[in-house]
Order: sequence, then C-alpha cells, then structure tokens
Amino acid sequence: MPNPRLLIAFVFCTAATAHAADTFTFSNPPGPHAVGVKFVQQYDRTRVFKKQIDLATGEPTQGERARPMQTLVWYPAARGGQPVSYRQYLETMATEDEFTRDAAEVKRMTDDRIANNAGVRREALLRDVARPMQAVRDARAENGKFPVVIYAPSYSAPAIENTDLCEYLASQGYIVLSSPSLGAHTRSMTVDLEGVETQAADISYLIAYASTLPQADTSKVAAVGFSWGGLANVFAAAKDERIKAVVSLDGSLRSYAQYVDGGKEAAKYVTPTRVAVPLLFVGARPKTVELLNSSDTKTHYSFMNQMKYSDVYIVSLLPMKHGDFSSYGVRMQQDNEFGDYSRDEISLAHSWAMRYTRYFLDGYLKEDAAGLAFVNNTPAANKAPPHMVLTDIRRKKDIVPATLENLVKRLAADGFDKVIPVYDQFTKQDAEFKLDVNEIYGWGAQLARLNRPAQAREIFRLGVHVNSELGFMYDGLAEMQAKTGQTQDAVKNYRRALELDPKNTDAAKYLKEHDGEQGKPAP
Repeated sequence: MPNPRLLIAFVFCTAATAHAADTFTFSNPPGPHAVGVKFVQQYDRTRVFKKQIDLATGEPTQGERARPMQTLVWYPAARGGQPVSYRQYLETMATEDEFTRDAAEVKRMTDDRIANNAGVRREALLRDVARPMQAVRDARAENGKFPVVIYAPSYSAPAIENTDLCEYLASQGYIVLSSPSLGAHTRSMTVDLEGVETQAADISYLIAYASTLPQADTSKVAAVGFSWGGLANVFAAAKDERIKAVVSLDGSLRSYAQYVDGGKEAAKYVTPTRVAVPLLFVGARPKTVELLNSSDTKTHYSFMNQMKYSDVYIVSLLPMKHGDFSSYGVRMQQDNEFGDYSRDEISLAHSWAMRYTRYFLDGYLKEDAAGLAFVNNTPAANKAPPHMVLTDIRRKKDIVPATLENLVKRLAADGFDKVIPVYDQFTKQDAEFKLDVNEIYGWGAQLARLNRPAQAREIFRLGVHVNSELGFMYDGLAEMQAKTGQTQDAVKNYRRALELDPKNTDAAKYLKEHDGEQGKPAP
C-alpha cells in the first residue's frame, strides 16, 4: 500500500508544477538593492507629435500636440512598501499617447487587453497579472550614484515590455528608463527611416531626462533594445557619444540591414566606425538557410561583422523564437504557442538571456571583472543548461577608430604638422573616413578665430592636399602662412589662389605689397 504522506507530497508537487507551467517565471534572483518605480508623464516640446488634424478622424486636433514621453523609471530604493502588481504596469499602456484618460477609461482598456489575450488560459493570466512584482511605486531613492540603462521597446510596444528585466537591473544597481515605441506622429510605429530615427531621438531624450535624477551617473550609459528597439539603440549610439554600451535583444540590426548597409535607404551616419562601443547581441535560435531563403531574408550585409573597433558578443538562445525576448509576450502567449518547448523552458531561456544582459552591463558600465568573466566564459563554465546557449565573441582590433575626434586627439598629442600623414593613414585604414572640404575649411577658420594661426595653417594645408583646385583653400593657407612669418610660401599660395579666382582682392593686395606686381611671378 502506498505511503499516504508520499502520495500527498506527489500530488502537491504535481499541482505546483502544473501551476508553474501556466504562468511566466523570471528565475534570476534579485540583486542586493530594493527597487522603486516612478510613472512620469512628460512631453518633449522640441517635437510635434499630433498634426493639426487627427490622423484617424480628420477632425481638428484638441489639446497638447507635443510628443508625449510617458516614462517609467526603475531605481535602487529604500526597503519597505507595497510592490506594484503586474496589472498596474498594464494600466500604463492606456495613457501612453494620451495623458488625459480618466481612471474608468484606463480600467476598461486594461480589462479589454487582458480579455483579448486570455484565450483558454484566463484563470492563469488573471493570476499572473494580479501577482505582485518587485518594485514599489514612488519608493524613497537609495543614496548613491548608479549607471543608467535606457530600454527601447520593440515595434509599437509599451514601455513595460520587459519589466522583469528592468526591475532586475535596478536591483543590481542601475537606473533604468523606458518609454513606449511611438511613431513620429501616431501611436503606431512606422517601418521606415523616420520611425527608427524617432525612437533613437526618444533614447537621447531619456538620457537627458536621466541627468536630472540625483541618483543617475550619466557618464555611464547603456542602451538596451528589443527587435525594432534593438535597431533604434544602434542609431542612437551613432549620434550620442554618451552611450557607452549597446545590448540588442534579437534586434532588427539583422532583419532591417537596409537601414545600416550604406545603400540608398540607409542612414549614412550609422556606421560601424561611429558605433565603436561594446555590443551584446542576444538572438533567437538561428534560422536554417532554407528558412532564410523561403522568407526572402536578405543576408548581403552584417553590421556586426564590420564592427572592427568594438568588442562584439553574439549569444544565441536555442529554445527561443523572436517574441520570447519580451516577458510581456511570454506572459500573454497561449500554452500551444511555444513550439517544441514549454512555457517553463522558454521562461528559463528568457531569464538566461537577461542574465547575459546584466553581466555584460556589469562588465562594461561598472568595469566589473566578474561581469566580464561571465560574458567571456563558455556557457558550460557559466553553468547554463546544456544545449541552450551558443556564443560567438569577436574582439576589437587594437587600433583607434578613424573619426574626426580621434584625428584631433592625435594631432593634439603629436602636432598639427602631422595632419596630412595621419589623415592619409585614417583614410587607408577606413575607406568610409573622409572629411568634406567645407568641413576642413571650417575647422581651419575656427582655429584662426581662436588665434592659433600655426595650427590653422596646417589644416588649410590638409585642405589643399585633399583638393588642389580650390582657390579659397589656398587663400586660407596663404593668410595663415603670412601670419606665421612664412612670407615666401604665402606669396606662392596667394598666386595660386588668384589663378583659381581672379576676383580675389585679398590675394591681389598681398601680392602687390610683397611681390611688386599684382598677380605676376617674381623674376
């Protein structure tokens, strides 16, 4: 006869397992910090969001037209207080593009959202959304300074898309900010260059807002993005040097390569050279050649393969498909939508993806040796479950990126008289590096205004080296040579300036004073 106690224990364990399987479980233990969260409704008044007419109804737009930036902020906090439920996070979705909706409307929209996703697992989903999370709303902030992480959601997704990750990072000592993925002028994002640049501008806005928070150390900023957000954060890093590291969660850096490949649809400023920061790409299980071919996926270009100035980590989570990188998505999926895996297996793989994210940020924002060791270890050494994780690590080349900033740094150290050989070295090193002649002239003119004629002279000499048919460049060079006592060279270059532009009165005047005859070679 079976032991009754063993039978009761067996039934209990079976029930617990069944219960766990129908809800999402984030298995990473929280860090040493308690977590607070704030829901901030603000506007970016430098950008217009609503057109003069409502793009849905055609009626005149009422109320505020500036870009709404509903911002969620997670942060290390003092302990104590009632944690928010997941439903309270869901309620923020009702006010993402319109802050004036009242409590009744927010409740109705939230109820509808839950009902529309419930399907056959209504009871499990209701349990999941009622469950307390980790963060306490408006908790008192912990003293100290903490690195900043901006989370960029996927296409049209809410700021709460990965609340579990955001809370987890805050518990590990980060300030995390997120706003919803809105299009330039509508709630829906658009799949075009304007759309991705709009979300990149949102990221920079959030960095600026973070600088107003007493806890935030904005000298240490990373951008984490999922899917479309994992392309927008690369755009943001190309423009915003405050971003020191990038995490792309199965990002569109792969699937929308046409925006970064240098082609006719691409943003010319988004280049591997300009994104010379560490990158972690955490991807879903790789597709077969047959799947890539049948879906007409373009594989002509890989941005990550060109990132020779960055440490690049490519981590593949074999159980996961694209949508599994959103904890909101895993919560809302039906039990039969995980393919060959269970919800528990996907939840575990999701947690491992976020664990790699945390340790990568520890390594590169906090300069933590344990974090760097983790991302450089083999999955087995990190005790990842067998057959779950694949890694591909690419080390940056031991050369500085060919950029204007690094050119100026080099000249400040070695002397501006080295500008031509250093410039030639940079252009040979990177075919994309090239200074426009107007940019060079403006640089030289700025040095002249700063009363640095010797340095300005060398920059104008570079301009002549780049294009020997520009009269204004010879004029600038000759003027600086005259100011630095190189009279003979000034005469020579004023002559050339006058040959290229006979109406150059300054050149004619100088030659008349120093050469005896206007514009004619000295005997």
